[in-house]
Amino acid sequence: MIEVIALVLLCQQPLQPVAEGIASYYTVASSGSVTASGELLQDHKFTCALPKGDFGAHYLVVAENGRSVIVRHTDSGPYVSARVIDLSLAAMRQLDPKNGLLKVKIYRMGHVPSSGT
Repeated sequence: MIEVIALVLLCQQPLQPVAEGIASYYTVASSGSVTASGELLQDHKFTCALPKGDFGAHYLVVAENGRSVIVRHTDSGPYVSARVIDLSLAAMRQLDPKNGLLKVKIYRMGHVPSSGT
């Protein structure tokens, strides 16, 4: 959460959500192992699938419960109507350890330096 605050302060611009709606998660077992960007899907990484956008861009996902996570866009999706983002298992568990669907707001952070996510 500290890195999110730092990014917002450095940008000095209010973040506007690019999407709001239901987030789900996907795993290697449910979707295969290669993403649309050509990377391997790894359940322990903080990644996501979005219907459009640049692969490699980072997004802040804020759940209705107040928890947040920064994920990197590596795949296309979700392919279920009414869902706005698919999260990796690790990202979803950081937002909520028990639920598989959450109401979220998504903010584009751009291409920020990777910390191994």
